[in-house]
Amino acid sequence: MRLMKTSLIGGSLLASLGVVAAASLGLVAAAGGAEAPKAALDRETLPGAAVYHQRCQSCHEGQAPKAPSKVFVQMLSPESIYRALSVGIMQTQAAGLSDADKRQVAEYLSGTPFGAPQPPEAPRCAGQAAQFDLSREPAVEGYGLTAGNNHDASAEAAQLDPADIPRLALKWVFGFPGTVRVRSMPTYAYGALYFGSQNGTVYAIDAKSGCIRFEFQDTAEVRTAVVVPKRDGAELKQAPRAYFGDIVGRVYAIDATSGKELWHRRMDPHPSTTITGSPVYHAGRLYVPVSSLEEAVLLPGYACCTFRGSVVALDARTGKVLWKHYTIGEQPRVVGVRPSGSKIYAPSGAAVWDTPTIDAGRGLLYVGTGNNYTGPANHESNSVVALDLKTGAQAWSWQVTAGDAWNAGCMVGVDNCPASPGPDYDIGSGVLLGTLPDGTQRLMIGLKSGIVIAIDPDKHDKPLWNNRLGRGSVQGGIQFGMAFDGTRLYVPISDMADTGDASSKKRDAAAGPIHPGLYGLDPMTGKLLWSSPADDVCGGRAACDPGILAAIVAIPGAVFAGHMDGRVRAYDSATGKVLWQFDTTQAQTALGGAKASGGTIGGGGPVVYDGMVYTNSGYGLYGHMAGNMLAAFSVDGR
Repeated sequence: MRLMKTSLIGGSLLASLGVVAAASLGLVAAAGGAEAPKAALDRETLPGAAVYHQRCQSCHEGQAPKAPSKVFVQMLSPESIYRALSVGIMQTQAAGLSDADKRQVAEYLSGTPFGAPQPPEAPRCAGQAAQFDLSREPAVEGYGLTAGNNHDASAEAAQLDPADIPRLALKWVFGFPGTVRVRSMPTYAYGALYFGSQNGTVYAIDAKSGCIRFEFQDTAEVRTAVVVPKRDGAELKQAPRAYFGDIVGRVYAIDATSGKELWHRRMDPHPSTTITGSPVYHAGRLYVPVSSLEEAVLLPGYACCTFRGSVVALDARTGKVLWKHYTIGEQPRVVGVRPSGSKIYAPSGAAVWDTPTIDAGRGLLYVGTGNNYTGPANHESNSVVALDLKTGAQAWSWQVTAGDAWNAGCMVGVDNCPASPGPDYDIGSGVLLGTLPDGTQRLMIGLKSGIVIAIDPDKHDKPLWNNRLGRGSVQGGIQFGMAFDGTRLYVPISDMADTGDASSKKRDAAAGPIHPGLYGLDPMTGKLLWSSPADDVCGGRAACDPGILAAIVAIPGAVFAGHMDGRVRAYDSATGKVLWQFDTTQAQTALGGAKASGGTIGGGGPVVYDGMVYTNSGYGLYGHMAGNMLAAFSVDGR
């Protein structure tokens, strides 16, 4: 783990970032290993300071809420910042900077020269811990755990008796190097956990001990789950594979036992392309949701917006594109000019940033789309879309929220905000296909508005029921994933008190109080069975909120949820009673001896495999607490 002269407790940076300890930054380009001067150096005198203030400050110091703040960026290694500027998420914004400029900005922000010594990582596996058990095929299917995106772990997969949940205790902690956010949900297969990281490393670790089996180095953050499909028939003679997407829009296939790259492919040529939702595997194909970061671009004069969401089907063996479906069928065109003189393009947006759902019986793939980025909004945004698995042809589409044109300019009141901004109530929680107790099926959709809707997958012209559980906001409401166990639908509500969105102040006030917590619903009727409001333990901590942003997971008898305040909790599935909880924000000694701690739990939340509970902790952007922890729990810590 490497945190460069800093430590995280409760998501707060304890070491002063305004002082560079033993700053050899002025020597690094020429001297490499030169000895550092004895006195600390004022960081603002470094050559990267001027470039930062000219090119980076406006977004990273409050004017672009979806850009990580400067204090978070300062916690990264210089290598991670340099990669982001050169080949990663910031390469568009860094256009025109020389290689020396990028290095100097990275050193200015991190407070660390290139090549500085790093604290120890988790140990490498040896002996039996290094072996993959290929006799036991995976019992889960990626981010949603099931083809229907149910976030439901069977008794076979979970291997955890509800009576033992109160005895769960911390077994080990994996600390991520150069990290302030941990968003890739762990996947269990062959006795290993697979997950990505902010600095681009994809890990396979021993699920029981946490030692490292292999690392694969991407050049950009991997926030999706790593998909390790079950092998059948002739596939059993082939090495297992793992698939994932990165933040700059590439999909990779690697050998799941060695980490060797097999292929990679970028999903769209648009410079803002990213992959947020996890790919899904079915019958030899990989289905990839394609999103973008264009709605967060606030550069002066930027002609917004030209991105269109899509889904891409790939041959899983070769990476060949089999079909691509754009959620907006027409190319964006110029529809106006802003007061600043920049052109307005539309229609745009309708990104797919949730994980697709497989309906093998009907031969369909379901996705939810996001908002339009520019107005006028069209009928493809905020919709449930059904695509033919084989051809990608659209079978049907049903719009949940009309008129939703929005971008980050609305949050801060700049002129690229559409004239009539929508509420940004896109569908980020994957469409859930569930079989009810009476044998019928429902598509259940969670919205950032805090509303849950059920529709008939065969008669999708109107809702069967809907229930508003939260006030909703640009960050939920319902954000990353509900759970369904065949008996109840479990709904996490984030409902932040203040999302920083200037465009939603009046709407939020009119909607009434917030309702963060976990809710159990009857899937037949949508009626509330129980509620478990989240108590506020933040005590005024910055970037701390009590609600549930992350995806949740159900196992027989219980539901596990990670909260934005850093707590991971187990709830009784019949009553909502809290059975167990643990505060991940407290500093822990990580494997290898370094310190690690968590923060907000967001994105892919806790998972339960083979008698153990795992959770990422740390979602250091969008106004949430930073962290660098993957925590593992077992009964009595055994």
